[in-house]
Amino acid sequence: MYDTVNHVTREALVSPSHPHIYSPLDPSLRAVSLRMDGQQSLQASVNSSYIPTSISSMCDEEHSEGEASGDDTSPLLSRQQTAGSLATRHCPEDSYNLVYIIFFLMGIGSLLPWNVFITAKQYWLYKLSNNSSPSGQEEPHNDLSDYFESYIAIASTIPSVLCLILNYLLVNRLSSQVRIMFSLLVILVVFVVTTALVKVDMSGCRMQFFGGTLASVALVSGASNIFSGSVFGISGHFPMRISQAIISGQAMGGTLSALASIVDLAASSDVTDSALVYFITADIFTLVCILMYLLLPRLSYSRYYMEVASVPYSESNSHSSRSDSSSGSVPPLKPILKKTWLLGSCVFYVFFISIMVFPALSSGIQSMNKDSGNPWATTYFVPLTSFLLYNVADFCGRQVTAWLQVPGPTSRMLPLLVVSRTALVPLFMFCNYQPRYHLHSVFFAHDLFPVVFVCLLGISNGYLGTLPMIYGPKVVPRELAEPAGVVMSFFLTLGLAVGSAFSVALVHSI
Repeated sequence: MYDTVNHVTREALVSPSHPHIYSPLDPSLRAVSLRMDGQQSLQASVNSSYIPTSISSMCDEEHSEGEASGDDTSPLLSRQQTAGSLATRHCPEDSYNLVYIIFFLMGIGSLLPWNVFITAKQYWLYKLSNNSSPSGQEEPHNDLSDYFESYIAIASTIPSVLCLILNYLLVNRLSSQVRIMFSLLVILVVFVVTTALVKVDMSGCRMQFFGGTLASVALVSGASNIFSGSVFGISGHFPMRISQAIISGQAMGGTLSALASIVDLAASSDVTDSALVYFITADIFTLVCILMYLLLPRLSYSRYYMEVASVPYSESNSHSSRSDSSSGSVPPLKPILKKTWLLGSCVFYVFFISIMVFPALSSGIQSMNKDSGNPWATTYFVPLTSFLLYNVADFCGRQVTAWLQVPGPTSRMLPLLVVSRTALVPLFMFCNYQPRYHLHSVFFAHDLFPVVFVCLLGISNGYLGTLPMIYGPKVVPRELAEPAGVVMSFFLTLGLAVGSAFSVALVHSI
């Protein structure tokens, strides 16, 4: 699938006439290097924009994989860029794809807590209602229940932005192991407390419970973003498929939480019993993430890339930013933004549009046949069409990037596709969202419309959100890969924060 890109890039390496492609005259391209077998290979700069697999110098295992699949699976670092004994060490294989699976599981764990909170809608409505009617019966509307998703979105994203800024400031001061373990422990403690409160009667202190819930969401979201930002940062030292594994795992976390919510609705008549199983599952999975991260350094494949990342980058004409980034100070932001600002803007806008619609708007769209008494139209319509369908579509969009990575990071088509998603907002607004106070017209008066729109929202979010995320750490020098991953996560979370604020205004305008 990269034949066209590879052909253009090879021509550019011969002739500098092609725009947006680095030529041999460009100082950011290194000289031709001799491989250990005596053959010559072009060593592309990690400073340069997207370099296809065919001209990347990589470990033998990754090189053969890239040739077989056509994907850009080249690692950020090549053997020619390492020092000492690492320069001649053969890259081990990812036996049984264990490292990929571990990063996939940690991707699930990075978003599963937040997804658990937003998909346990029936539980929160039950706790915040004025009565204690069982799940499945209509609750009287109040401000807390009508706009609960919007409040959750704000409580989760604003602390996330602040924590990602903190994560960037600490990226060279605290090791990734400290940041990851601390954030996982915070998540575990909050969820244990949330689980313990499931069976406690909170009917006499609904506002206090509401405030405590928002505080829990803020803590979990902040810790989750430190965790995901740190994990995505260290994945920048690995081949691109590892970054893709994290992002696909995040979508799978949403899918699993949506599935668990539906199973709980079908299997239990008591909403608190369902929530108890639901939150216990999140507790167990957080423990699994802790164990998986402790296992990671013991695998030779991951240990190889971690050791390569720790080798000082020595080059006679090294920039001052390189020495600064390894001295324990705050990583230089300007060279990172210079390379990633457009990709970061794409990530920002993709998730800005997505969080405006999901879940605050999409979960309020009701079936046109709600009064029929059919379980599909009453109990399962929102969990299936909003939460499960969106997360499955999102996962599919992210997983496609493992095989297809177009447009590239410098293509003008990427921001155009991202901006085109704006059209989805009015489409959702004129579905059967309830209650409606200002816009009384429902133009898409059929249950099939929200299904189609949710699929488009999820697939486009997964694909167009993943591409710039995996490109970001690959277009900067290798010593800036981890802070670049944190910066890309910051753009994502900033999009969620701004989008969540707009979602409140959007819901109130309908």
